[in-house]
Amino acid sequence: MKRLVAVLALLGALVGTLAAAQETAVPEIEAPKTDRPPEKQCQPDIGCVTNLPLPRFVSLKGSEGNARRGPGLTHRIDWVFTRAGMPLKITAEFENWRRVEDYEGAGGWVHYSLLSGVRSALITLDMAELHDTPDDGATVVAQAELGVIGRILECNPAWCRVSLDGTRGWIRKSSIWGVKEDEVVQ
Repeated sequence: MKRLVAVLALLGALVGTLAAAQETAVPEIEAPKTDRPPEKQCQPDIGCVTNLPLPRFVSLKGSEGNARRGPGLTHRIDWVFTRAGMPLKITAEFENWRRVEDYEGAGGWVHYSLLSGVRSALITLDMAELHDTPDDGATVVAQAELGVIGRILECNPAWCRVSLDGTRGWIRKSSIWGVKEDEVVQ
């Protein structure tokens, strides 16, 4: 019985010590101070790196560009773009990498050095008509086959003036991919 009393007395002393320890204030640990500015909060329609609108259209600079699973050389290549001047839609940015997709939605992360700000368009209608002015009744100056890539010179709300192998004309936006529906290009 003496042992039990001794154990209970020891337990009582331990409980008292723990209660006293909890009552003493523990100083909060502060985060280490750095010279870095705070992380920038990104907006869904503005690129964090360039502050340009997302999504936006660009073109493939060279004749080949690897699209990777993630933003970095360690990520595997999922897709290879092989047409110079191909229009691509940038949907995200991370450091020197841009997530892009083509007309069919295929794509991945591409290094920004493989992209150009030169605007191009992909003809999405077989035998699409190019007119001399932006009017359905205007003279047809050429026809373009499905899949042809041309350079966008300017766009109004419904038409774009394009150059296809040196031939220039106006084409309905509904016949091309590489420009937003409501976009005006000057």
